[in-house]
Amino acid sequence: QIDPKDYTFSGLKDETVGRLPGKVAGQQFVIQDCENCSIYIFDHSAMITIDDCVNCQIFLGPIKGSVFFRGCKDCKCIVACQQFRTRDCRKLEVFLCCATQPIIESSTGMKFGCFQYYYPELALQFKDAGLSIFNNTWSNIHDFTPVSGENNWGLLPENAVVQDYVPLPSSEELKAVRISTDATRSIIPITRGRRQKSSDESCLAVFFAGDYTTANARKLIDEMTGKGFQLVQTKEVSMKAEDGHRVFQQCAAEFIPLLEKGPVVALEFNGDGAVEGCRSTVNDVFSGTKVFVSESKASASQDVDNFYNFADIQMGM
Repeated sequence: QIDPKDYTFSGLKDETVGRLPGKVAGQQFVIQDCENCSIYIFDHSAMITIDDCVNCQIFLGPIKGSVFFRGCKDCKCIVACQQFRTRDCRKLEVFLCCATQPIIESSTGMKFGCFQYYYPELALQFKDAGLSIFNNTWSNIHDFTPVSGENNWGLLPENAVVQDYVPLPSSEELKAVRISTDATRSIIPITRGRRQKSSDESCLAVFFAGDYTTANARKLIDEMTGKGFQLVQTKEVSMKAEDGHRVFQQCAAEFIPLLEKGPVVALEFNGDGAVEGCRSTVNDVFSGTKVFVSESKASASQDVDNFYNFADIQMGM
């Protein structure tokens, strides 16, 4: 028998509370009427509602469904979820990983950054919640109630440091979680999203399903960002043969048979020389692996558009 009290934080003030990995195990969770609290859910859950919280710091591990903030103000959060919504909120600063387009409603002073966090159990929790680390539309916010001439949301500074917003837990119990907020260790690849691109040259790289797809994609990200290129966006999505023709065009025959193995992982890199940099890295590092990489600067922007237009339709964006 499940006791709802085990899955609720209510009416707390000036406290540090949380749940360790394995303690929520896919249940729903409720957080309400908390003030000046630090709250950490280091586990995956079904859905979470957060009502009427003020001046709290909140970490929420992967949420299979939706997270809904209502009537909250002056909160700083780190959140991974399938759906993100706010209503009647003021001044929320959120490091977000969201698989679908985040929605704000009747909310002002909202700021968003890319989720960045690591602890050893987090990768498996993403899997258990059915979330891909590559599907993150953190900066593609939909404002349901825009006000003419005003902007209800913006992006956090590019150099924002997670720990300045949501510090590591101070309680003995929660210190047992081996957390790193070092951006290079983040379970989620850190993307530029909708930020201004530094160059008009982008490059698309696509990995096909296999035992090492995730590791290979992460390796290419490390290599490319190490060379000064920027990761704009990532996506994991299933493709059919006709999608393959549209995206891979003249190389389609080579790649279409690989689509049956499972979803692909696509990466967009940006920077002057991105295509050449990506092609040479793939040749050097992944010589035995089939990877689609844009042929030339001229075709690359079309590759990126073709793939992400297809992916957005797939994901119902």
